Amino acid sequence: MSLIVVVMVSAILDALLGLPYWIPTLAWLASGALVFHRPTEDRFARHLLKLKRPLPQERARLEPVWREVTVRAGVDGRRYELWIEESQDLNAYAAAGHIVGVTRFALENLPSAQLAAVLAHELGHHTGGHAWSSLLGYWYSGPGRIAWRVVRTVIVFSIAVASYFSCLATAVLIGLVALFTFMTITVLYGLPLVLLLIPYLTAAVGRRSELRADDYAAAHGFGPELATVLHTMHGMEQQARHQAALAAGKPVAEPGALARLLSTHPDLRTRIVRLQGQAQARR
Repeated sequence: MSLIVVVMVSAILDALLGLPYWIPTLAWLASGALVFHRPTEDRFARHLLKLKRPLPQERARLEPVWREVTVRAGVDGRRYELWIEESQDLNAYAAAGHIVGVTRFALENLPSAQLAAVLAHELGHHTGGHAWSSLLGYWYSGPGRIAWRVVRTVIVFSIAVASYFSCLATAVLIGLVALFTFMTITVLYGLPLVLLLIPYLTAAVGRRSELRADDYAAAHGFGPELATVLHTMHGMEQQARHQAALAAGKPVAEPGALARLLSTHPDLRTRIVRLQGQAQARR
């Protein structure tokens, strides 16, 4: 869908400016190579993820733990760069091709064994290609996402304006939108329907990637410590949910089925039980 959008925009530029339509299209296709460019990764970490390079004392805390993880996994740890996020959340990141980030909370509050388990999980994302593939997917889906938002905004605005005048105008507009949608789907052999499935498919891939990264950490002996970290995260999540419900004066509500389908991470309890089962099986 993004390719279709890019080609259409390129064709408009060709008609208006005389710029051959294939030049912007090829430039967009080639731009994905920037994901593998180390200076671009540096800018990505600084400006988009808001990470910073560790200070000497932070590096002294991180590097021995990272060395233990990479040696146990048989990976050259020098290929990757350690970064810090100024956050009081318990979290970590594997981004682009060589970025491993941890929050300040994780750095300062986790024991070394648990911090190693978190880093092993992020290393699993890198060795599994999850960081690269997710970034490439996000980049190349950009034009499709933008087009979808523009179309949705225009339709909602048009229906709101039509409803101001009369119900008949609203019905006519909705009928025209439905007709246009049907014609588009027919001409493009149903391809636009994929737009409706993409968020769910992307979320499913994300959940599978998280489980595989858990498996990677467990396979290298970090399973019990990772389960402990996830248990801590689950407690923090439940506490935050209770506080939000108390502030709103409403009962605590568990995420619905739709929210779970759109979540890029599996339920923490599922991950904990899975890791505990793997640890028992190894015994």
